[in-house]
Amino acid sequence: MTVMETTGTRTDSCAGPAQAERRPDGADSYTISEVVAFTGLTAHTLRWYERIGLMPHIDRSHTGQRRYSNRDLDWLDLVGKLRLTGMPVADMVRYAELVREGDHTYGDRFELLEATRRDVLARIAELHDTLAVLDRKIAFYGDAHAYEKEKAG
Repeated sequence: MTVMETTGTRTDSCAGPAQAERRPDGADSYTISEVVAFTGLTAHTLRWYERIGLMPHIDRSHTGQRRYSNRDLDWLDLVGKLRLTGMPVADMVRYAELVREGDHTYGDRFELLEATRRDVLARIAELHDTLAVLDRKIAFYGDAHAYEKEKAG
């Protein structure tokens, strides 16, 4: 059972469109090595996500091997996006807990994602400022280099 399936309530799509290589729903039983290939995460990271509560309820085969579904891959895609935002792992775990608690946590989830969005926008603004400094330096050195070439030529 996936994080998204534990609520038994209406859920949104965790991520973008499904990847073409995925199996159809119902036939979507992936080993940990297949998930490693899909996601680029290590098996160690996947097991750690499960231990900390970020990926609970991973189905197991009759031999005890983890079996991931398309929904798990969607969830991992979302987790990857949240990691890229700089969201702390503790907040990602909190978000997963809120999802499992059900629809009555929409407000808390909204606030958590809104705070992360504000942080991302602030980082983007910082990066724009940094890019402007780089552009000025590149222009300065480009002009200086052209001047030196002209002077030498």
